[in-house]
Amino acid sequence: MKESDITQAEERQDDAYDLDRKRVAAILFAVERRDRATLLDLMEPLHAADIADLLEQINAYDRGRLIRLYDREFDGEILSELDESIREEVMQILNPAVLAEAVRDLDSDDVVDLVEDLTASDQAAILEVLEDADRVAVEQSLSYPENSAGRLMQREVVMAPEHWTVGAAIDHMRSADELPEQFYHVVLVDPRMKPVGNVTLGRIMAAKRDVALADITEETFQAIPADQDEEDVAYAFNQYHLISAPVVDEDGRLVGVITIDDAMVVLDEEHEEDILRLAGVGEGSLSDRVTETTKQRFPWLAVNLVTAILAALVISLFEDTIAAFVALAALMPIVASMGGNAGTQSLTVAVRALATRDLTGANLWRVIRREVLVGLVNGLIFAVIMGAVGVFWFGSLSLGLVIAAAMVINLVVAGLAGIAIPVILDRTGVDPALASGAFVTTVTDVVGFFAFLGLAAAFLI
Repeated sequence: MKESDITQAEERQDDAYDLDRKRVAAILFAVERRDRATLLDLMEPLHAADIADLLEQINAYDRGRLIRLYDREFDGEILSELDESIREEVMQILNPAVLAEAVRDLDSDDVVDLVEDLTASDQAAILEVLEDADRVAVEQSLSYPENSAGRLMQREVVMAPEHWTVGAAIDHMRSADELPEQFYHVVLVDPRMKPVGNVTLGRIMAAKRDVALADITEETFQAIPADQDEEDVAYAFNQYHLISAPVVDEDGRLVGVITIDDAMVVLDEEHEEDILRLAGVGEGSLSDRVTETTKQRFPWLAVNLVTAILAALVISLFEDTIAAFVALAALMPIVASMGGNAGTQSLTVAVRALATRDLTGANLWRVIRREVLVGLVNGLIFAVIMGAVGVFWFGSLSLGLVIAAAMVINLVVAGLAGIAIPVILDRTGVDPALASGAFVTTVTDVVGFFAFLGLAAAFLI
């Protein structure tokens, strides 16, 4: 295959799930012409997630016109897929009758996700359109702490007494007036409504009717407390390869179920949050306004300014040394930059390992030792390179030795700080993804400048 063909194939794979730009243009043209029939034809093949992406990517003016023209075709799945930053805006644009119908179509966990961040009056307006049983279920879920399993679960559960057979379970499901759109297990409960096991639908369909459900339960079974943090829930799903898990109240009674799609959304959100916090940009999205984005980023830019001032203070201590040996000014940024990059590498590894609980007290010292040794080895390699630069560029063996020594010191300290600082913050209850970057940058800048300029003052002047 030609190289050009390979490149085109790779580009097609990269764009495999992107919205077709021609379709987007055609949709916007139909909106401009107020051609509802053409709009419906263009939107019909799109998945709810694709429609949500479309609404997020176009501007507010076109978004409002599209929603009003699409009108009653707008369903609840689109609402649940929308980014939170524009979901409330979309709900305000929708015709109240369309919004009510869209909300009624959602499972209880999706309704909770929809209303939990709304004002009390907006929550009441949404809850009012639900049937009594659904409204009570959502209100009960909202009574649990924010970011808990109780908020994440859906109240629609398929359960069966532990003494039932496969045939009884099948007959029950066939005769049920309504079943959840998606479920993976039948939850077995004892007479006190406490879950005792899960039976997958696959095992039910493969077994004979007279087989007891208790004989074909899954080996791995986890009941999730309703007040458990959603991060712990996501970890349990990932760690034990769960598909769904029952949720229990403080008395151990079944109150709901969490499915893998909801757990993976939490896991994805946590990863995204860590990445954004490491960069000091908060939890914003592409749909945020300028003022919102500015407010999110300003605090950490202010923190970085303070760290830069600290580094500048260190430099000011060696003004005479820099004035006497001007070449130091040209080489200082190299030392600081290398230390900062090395610290960021270790920091990223540490924050990720803490998030996945791979970094624990049992392996902490081994990981610290590894990062320090990595810093030492890389420091020695780059010390040789920068030593040669110092000799051949500035014609000074002493300068080459000084920057070589400073490079080793700073990379070793960077490796140590990149691991130790996130761990210390985590042990003190501070989110390491939120604050580690500023501290590690401060340490590597201050140590790098102090080591380089201090050695220069001692051996070059």
